[in-house]
Amino acid sequence: MHDMVIRGGMIYDGTGRAPFHGDIAIDRDKITAIGNVAAKGKREIDATGQIVTPGFVDIHTHYDGQVTWDPYLQPSTFHGVTTAIMGNCGVGFAPCKPDERDWLIGLMEGVEDIPGTALAEGIDWRWESFPEYMNAIEASPLALDVGLQVPHGALRAYVMGQRGADLEPANDDDVKEMSKLVVEALDAGALGFSTSRTEKHRDKNGAHTPSFKSEAAELHGIAAAMGKADKGVMQLIADFWDFEPEFALIRGMVEASGRPLSLTIEQDDRHPTIWKNVLDNIEAAAQKGLPMRGQVPPRATGVLLGLTSTLNPFILHKTYREISHLPTDVQVKELKDPAFRARLLAEEPDYPANQIITMLCTGYHKMFELGDTPNYEPDPNDSAQSVGEKTGRHPREILLDWMLKRNGEALLYFPLMNYLAGSLDDVHTMMTHPNIAFGLGDGGAHVGIICDASFPTTILTHWGRDRTRGPKLPLAWLINRLTKANAEVVGLMDRGVVAPGMKADLNIIRFDDLRLHAPEIVHDLPAGGKRLIQKADGYTATIISGEIAFEEGKPTGKLNGKLIRGAQTRPANADIPPFTPSLGGEAAE
Repeated sequence: MHDMVIRGGMIYDGTGRAPFHGDIAIDRDKITAIGNVAAKGKREIDATGQIVTPGFVDIHTHYDGQVTWDPYLQPSTFHGVTTAIMGNCGVGFAPCKPDERDWLIGLMEGVEDIPGTALAEGIDWRWESFPEYMNAIEASPLALDVGLQVPHGALRAYVMGQRGADLEPANDDDVKEMSKLVVEALDAGALGFSTSRTEKHRDKNGAHTPSFKSEAAELHGIAAAMGKADKGVMQLIADFWDFEPEFALIRGMVEASGRPLSLTIEQDDRHPTIWKNVLDNIEAAAQKGLPMRGQVPPRATGVLLGLTSTLNPFILHKTYREISHLPTDVQVKELKDPAFRARLLAEEPDYPANQIITMLCTGYHKMFELGDTPNYEPDPNDSAQSVGEKTGRHPREILLDWMLKRNGEALLYFPLMNYLAGSLDDVHTMMTHPNIAFGLGDGGAHVGIICDASFPTTILTHWGRDRTRGPKLPLAWLINRLTKANAEVVGLMDRGVVAPGMKADLNIIRFDDLRLHAPEIVHDLPAGGKRLIQKADGYTATIISGEIAFEEGKPTGKLNGKLIRGAQTRPANADIPPFTPSLGGEAAE
């Protein structure tokens, strides 16, 4: 008798090959049989009419603080994620000296929009070194598996103190010490090292992240140490505005180490063609045998505006600032008052703000009504500016009416990145490039303004089923990228495929019913902090290490997750069919 048997599902095994009907047997935490399983299971699940996939591997999250108090890492686990990798973009909470804790919280608050009060109250600092941080996470209850990377910002501050925060160049001794600490972390089981080189990343006071101006000697020195240890992956974000020297520096990290590196790729309206240059140069590097790839999102980086979120189109208006501190229901009452409304709509924004905030508050051509069933590829003709032009009203009036729906809890959608063309055609080009990985959901981050941890569901529904404004993509290929391909990016060869010998992380999904809900604000962070979450219908069950961890999106209480220590080899008994995924389409066997 098996511990569990899943019967009669349409199995997308993660390799990218065509799906097939069959049963799946699980014993303890491993898949033990595929096909026609005769033996009974202690628990039987009827998956007739449903698809069965490997658990999804999210390689780009920021749960570094949340993982210390939340075993479920929502909202990612609403969307079939069974493995979450954190410590991205050079920010995190280890290593950390006691007198640097508040500063690291401020850095995370600024870079990733996580309330500092929530982090201060929620984190139980049981560590100083990165190995001690790993031990603390390992001792924490977990519903899913998590992997950690060493964040450059914390590392630099730990070794260099104020000099690191002030962006001073690292000297030889600094580089040696940072390299030593990274290798110690890798030896303890860290999956890699991350850094940030973008001007967008600043602490709560507006200062650049410590790694922003790190020089070649520092980055190549750390990379070389990783190469000598023959461990770990590298992850980073950069602007590439001075393209050739920047890419050469990053390419040099791979040349110095031989270790895999992935980097963020997004289309920025201010520099709309750089992403193409990055992709071309990654491809050229890969052809030379350098393990480089881009991390790309499956939709625009979507900023959510509204009365309940961090930003709305009126925050730069003097009149709105009179009521901005009031509860939402009181704001709604004031905004419906004809006299107040007229005064607000007649007023031009005048509050000083940086370029991005100003764009988010006044870029009416990229503001859309999100709706109860979110549309992440909206038609430009449906923007506030276009609707205003068609109706003879100012876009601000349109936006105000949209925001006041659902008693002031309605959200607007602003596709900040990847939407210059007014469609996801550029994203399609990114996603189908041979040298990319799916990432950038940023689960745990930007909690009051972005909710992109739902990327896995978007990938399945929008790209695999519903898209109307351009070509869809084969479902088997999409599932391969979410599972086997992503697992391999971070060195996890023990998961991501439905095959005997592999880790029993699985999703059972009613694909025809799969649907995203609109994001919503909840106040469940420590200290009453607010955050955006987004749920979905259609996930019948998510199985982690052979136990049902989530049913219909709700935790079962099974805490079978664990800290992943180091790269995981392919199980010796794993029976994985050889198959090269393609975009040529699929047909059920």
